[in-house]
Amino acid sequence: WERQRRRQRVDEMLELVELGGFAEHHPWQLSGGMQQRVAIARALAFEPALLLMDEPFGALDEMTRERLNLELLSIWEKTGSTVVFVTHSISEAVFLSSRVVVMSPRPGRIAGLVDIDLPHPRTVETREAPRFFELVTEVRELLRSRGEHSLPEEEEALQ
Repeated sequence: WERQRRRQRVDEMLELVELGGFAEHHPWQLSGGMQQRVAIARALAFEPALLLMDEPFGALDEMTRERLNLELLSIWEKTGSTVVFVTHSISEAVFLSSRVVVMSPRPGRIAGLVDIDLPHPRTVETREAPRFFELVTEVRELLRSRGEHSLPEEEEALQ
């Protein structure tokens, strides 16, 4: 892209992640949450059909993490990109997802799928809804039982 188009795209992406006034700041001048939002803007700059996010909010405090969850949902609604979000947080997985894929430990296999039927848009109140807690419990139970239903070849490998 030519310089003017690149600059325009940077401005669009910074506005998308609500950092429009920080274009001239250096990374060390931004908070951890702001740095994560810049990383999201960078990843979305070329309009990917699929965005893979591997524990992007893991190092953030709980309040920042919850705010970024809401912002990520807003960005997802605006862009329409498919997001594969890897997390160890059950509540984060349920809050952000349309489907949770529960993985087994080594060897990594799909232990189960949970369709998330929470309404959109998701809000802070979503995390307090009875259905949210039911889905969190369903995912937690899948995680607990994943070792109890091993396949015959897995049982042989363990012996």
